[in-house]
Amino acid sequence: MLDQAPRRGSETRERILALAEEAVLAKGFAATSIEELISAVGITKSGFFYHFKDKTELAKAMMLRYLERDRALLDDLFRRADELHEDPLHGLLIALKLFAEMMAQLPEAHPGCLAASFCYQDQLFNREIRELNARSMLAWRDRFRARFEAIAMAHPPREPLDVEALSDMLATLVEGALILGRALKDPTILPRQVLQFRTHVRLLFSERTAG
Repeated sequence: MLDQAPRRGSETRERILALAEEAVLAKGFAATSIEELISAVGITKSGFFYHFKDKTELAKAMMLRYLERDRALLDDLFRRADELHEDPLHGLLIALKLFAEMMAQLPEAHPGCLAASFCYQDQLFNREIRELNARSMLAWRDRFRARFEAIAMAHPPREPLDVEALSDMLATLVEGALILGRALKDPTILPRQVLQFRTHVRLLFSERTAG
Protein backbone atom coordinates (compact mmCIF):
# COMPACT_ATOMS: atom_id res chain seq x y z
CA MET A 1 0.00 0.00 0.00
CA LEU A 2 2.87 2.40 0.79
CA ASP A 3 4.10 2.52 -2.80
CA GLN A 4 0.72 3.36 -4.30
CA ALA A 5 1.02 7.13 -3.75
CA PRO A 6 4.44 7.42 -5.47
CA ARG A 7 3.16 5.26 -8.32
CA ARG A 8 0.07 7.42 -8.74
CA GLY A 9 2.28 10.51 -8.62
CA SER A 10 4.50 9.12 -11.36
CA GLU A 11 1.47 8.23 -13.47
CA THR A 12 0.04 11.73 -13.04
CA ARG A 13 3.35 13.31 -14.04
CA GLU A 14 3.53 11.14 -17.14
CA ARG A 15 -0.06 12.00 -18.00
CA ILE A 16 0.71 15.73 -17.75
CA LEU A 17 3.75 15.32 -20.01
CA ALA A 18 1.86 13.26 -22.58
CA LEU A 19 -1.02 15.73 -22.78
CA ALA A 20 1.37 18.68 -22.87
CA GLU A 21 3.25 17.16 -25.80
CA GLU A 22 -0.01 16.49 -27.64
CA ALA A 23 -1.09 20.10 -27.11
CA VAL A 24 2.28 21.58 -28.08
CA LEU A 25 2.40 19.55 -31.30
CA ALA A 26 -1.13 20.67 -32.12
CA LYS A 27 -0.81 24.40 -31.44
CA GLY A 28 2.60 25.29 -30.01
CA PHE A 29 4.06 25.80 -26.56
CA ALA A 30 2.94 29.41 -26.13
CA ALA A 31 -0.70 28.49 -26.78
CA THR A 32 -0.61 25.57 -24.33
CA SER A 33 -1.74 26.69 -20.89
CA ILE A 34 -1.26 25.18 -17.48
CA GLU A 35 -5.00 25.59 -16.90
CA GLU A 36 -5.95 23.38 -19.84
CA LEU A 37 -3.53 20.68 -18.70
CA ILE A 38 -4.95 20.79 -15.18
CA SER A 39 -8.43 20.37 -16.60
CA ALA A 40 -7.44 17.59 -18.99
CA VAL A 41 -5.61 15.58 -16.34
CA GLY A 42 -8.26 16.21 -13.71
CA ILE A 43 -6.01 17.60 -10.98
CA THR A 44 -5.84 20.81 -8.97
CA LYS A 45 -3.44 23.65 -9.68
CA SER A 46 -1.43 22.68 -6.61
CA GLY A 47 -1.31 19.15 -8.01
CA PHE A 48 0.31 20.48 -11.18
CA PHE A 49 2.82 22.60 -9.27
CA TYR A 50 3.73 19.58 -7.16
CA HIS A 51 5.25 18.09 -10.33
CA PHE A 52 6.41 21.24 -12.16
CA LYS A 53 7.10 24.59 -10.56
CA ASP A 54 6.38 26.48 -13.81
CA LYS A 55 6.09 26.11 -17.58
CA THR A 56 9.87 26.30 -17.98
CA GLU A 57 10.31 23.23 -15.81
CA LEU A 58 7.52 21.53 -17.76
CA ALA A 59 9.30 22.32 -21.04
CA LYS A 60 12.57 20.89 -19.72
CA ALA A 61 10.86 17.70 -18.58
CA MET A 62 9.16 17.38 -21.96
CA MET A 63 12.46 17.68 -23.80
CA LEU A 64 14.23 15.19 -21.51
CA ARG A 65 11.36 12.75 -22.00
CA TYR A 66 11.57 13.24 -25.78
CA LEU A 67 15.36 12.68 -25.77
CA GLU A 68 15.08 9.44 -23.80
CA ARG A 69 12.22 8.11 -25.91
CA ASP A 70 14.04 8.96 -29.15
CA ARG A 71 17.24 7.30 -27.93
CA ALA A 72 15.40 4.16 -26.81
CA LEU A 73 13.57 3.91 -30.14
CA LEU A 74 16.75 4.12 -32.23
CA ASP A 75 18.65 1.82 -29.86
CA ASP A 76 15.96 -0.81 -30.27
CA LEU A 77 15.83 -0.49 -34.06
CA PHE A 78 19.59 -0.81 -34.45
CA ARG A 79 19.80 -3.65 -31.94
CA ARG A 80 17.22 -5.63 -33.88
CA ALA A 81 18.87 -4.79 -37.21
CA ASP A 82 22.36 -5.73 -36.00
CA GLU A 83 21.04 -9.04 -34.73
CA LEU A 84 19.78 -9.80 -38.24
CA HIS A 85 22.96 -8.79 -40.11
CA GLU A 86 26.52 -8.10 -38.96
CA ASP A 87 27.51 -6.03 -42.00
CA PRO A 88 27.16 -2.31 -41.14
CA LEU A 89 25.55 -1.41 -44.48
CA HIS A 90 22.97 -4.15 -44.38
CA GLY A 91 22.35 -3.47 -40.70
CA LEU A 92 21.51 0.16 -41.50
CA LEU A 93 19.31 -0.84 -44.44
CA ILE A 94 17.38 -3.19 -42.17
CA ALA A 95 17.03 -0.49 -39.49
CA LEU A 96 15.66 1.98 -42.05
CA LYS A 97 13.18 -0.63 -43.30
CA LEU A 98 12.03 -1.32 -39.74
CA PHE A 99 11.64 2.41 -39.12
CA ALA A 100 9.62 2.89 -42.30
CA GLU A 101 7.38 -0.04 -41.40
CA MET A 102 6.82 1.40 -37.92
CA MET A 103 5.80 4.76 -39.37
CA ALA A 104 3.55 3.07 -41.96
CA GLN A 105 1.59 1.40 -39.16
CA LEU A 106 0.45 4.73 -37.74
CA PRO A 107 -3.30 5.20 -38.37
CA GLU A 108 -2.80 8.80 -39.50
CA ALA A 109 0.00 11.23 -40.25
CA HIS A 110 2.57 11.50 -37.46
CA PRO A 111 1.61 14.43 -35.19
CA GLY A 112 5.05 15.99 -35.50
CA CYS A 113 8.35 16.39 -33.69
CA LEU A 114 8.69 18.06 -30.31
CA ALA A 115 12.25 19.16 -31.07
CA ALA A 116 11.10 20.94 -34.23
CA SER A 117 8.20 22.58 -32.41
CA PHE A 118 10.54 23.88 -29.70
CA CYS A 119 12.99 25.07 -32.35
CA TYR A 120 10.31 27.12 -34.11
CA GLN A 121 9.54 28.89 -30.81
CA ASP A 122 13.03 28.95 -29.31
CA GLN A 123 12.58 32.54 -28.08
CA LEU A 124 10.20 31.14 -25.44
CA PHE A 125 12.86 28.98 -23.81
CA ASN A 126 15.97 29.53 -21.74
CA ARG A 127 19.47 28.54 -22.75
CA GLU A 128 19.33 25.16 -21.03
CA ILE A 129 16.25 24.06 -22.96
CA ARG A 130 17.65 25.35 -26.26
CA GLU A 131 20.83 23.38 -25.63
CA LEU A 132 18.82 20.25 -24.81
CA ASN A 133 17.00 20.70 -28.10
CA ALA A 134 20.27 21.06 -30.00
CA ARG A 135 21.46 17.90 -28.27
CA SER A 136 18.52 16.01 -29.74
CA MET A 137 19.61 17.05 -33.25
CA LEU A 138 23.25 16.22 -32.58
CA ALA A 139 22.29 12.79 -31.23
CA TRP A 140 20.92 11.85 -34.66
CA ARG A 141 23.99 13.28 -36.42
CA ASP A 142 26.43 11.46 -34.15
CA ARG A 143 24.59 8.16 -34.32
CA PHE A 144 24.31 8.07 -38.10
CA ARG A 145 27.76 9.55 -38.73
CA ALA A 146 29.29 6.66 -36.76
CA ARG A 147 27.21 4.25 -38.84
CA PHE A 148 28.19 5.81 -42.15
CA GLU A 149 31.87 5.93 -41.21
CA ALA A 150 31.77 2.19 -40.45
CA ILE A 151 29.92 1.53 -43.71
CA ALA A 152 32.43 3.58 -45.75
CA MET A 153 35.27 1.51 -44.33
CA ALA A 154 33.63 -1.73 -45.43
CA HIS A 155 31.99 -0.42 -48.61
CA PRO A 156 33.85 2.55 -50.17
CA PRO A 157 31.22 4.94 -51.59
CA ARG A 158 30.74 5.36 -55.31
CA GLU A 159 31.15 9.15 -55.04
CA PRO A 160 33.04 11.50 -52.68
CA LEU A 161 31.14 11.54 -49.42
CA ASP A 162 30.44 14.21 -46.81
CA VAL A 163 29.57 11.88 -43.94
CA GLU A 164 28.19 14.63 -41.71
CA ALA A 165 25.93 15.99 -44.45
CA LEU A 166 24.67 12.49 -45.23
CA SER A 167 23.96 11.97 -41.53
CA ASP A 168 22.04 15.24 -41.33
CA MET A 169 20.11 14.32 -44.48
CA LEU A 170 18.05 11.71 -42.66
CA ALA A 171 17.05 14.11 -39.87
CA THR A 172 16.13 16.78 -42.42
CA LEU A 173 14.21 14.27 -44.48
CA VAL A 174 12.21 13.05 -41.49
CA GLU A 175 11.35 16.57 -40.32
CA GLY A 176 10.34 17.64 -43.82
CA ALA A 177 8.24 14.52 -44.31
CA LEU A 178 6.47 15.16 -41.01
CA ILE A 179 5.52 18.66 -42.15
CA LEU A 180 4.42 17.53 -45.61
CA GLY A 181 2.49 14.56 -44.25
CA ARG A 182 0.67 16.75 -41.77
CA ALA A 183 -0.10 19.46 -44.31
CA LEU A 184 -1.44 16.97 -46.86
CA LYS A 185 -2.92 14.61 -44.26
CA ASP A 186 -1.03 11.78 -45.92
CA PRO A 187 0.49 9.25 -43.49
CA THR A 188 2.36 7.49 -46.31
CA ILE A 189 4.77 10.35 -46.98
CA LEU A 190 7.13 9.72 -44.07
CA PRO A 191 7.61 5.96 -44.60
CA ARG A 192 8.00 6.47 -48.35
CA GLN A 193 10.67 9.13 -47.80
CA VAL A 194 12.58 6.87 -45.42
CA LEU A 195 12.49 4.07 -47.98
CA GLN A 196 13.70 6.48 -50.67
CA PHE A 197 16.61 7.47 -48.44
CA ARG A 198 17.31 3.76 -47.92
CA THR A 199 17.53 3.30 -51.69
CA HIS A 200 19.89 6.28 -51.94
CA VAL A 201 22.18 4.78 -49.29
CA ARG A 202 22.18 1.36 -50.96
CA LEU A 203 23.12 2.88 -54.31
CA LEU A 204 25.74 5.17 -52.79
CA PHE A 205 27.61 2.23 -51.27
CA SER A 206 27.00 -0.32 -54.01
CA GLU A 207 30.03 -1.73 -55.80
CA ARG A 208 31.23 0.05 -58.89
CA THR A 209 30.72 -1.79 -62.12
CA ALA A 210 33.40 -2.00 -64.76
CA GLY A 211 33.06 0.12 -67.88
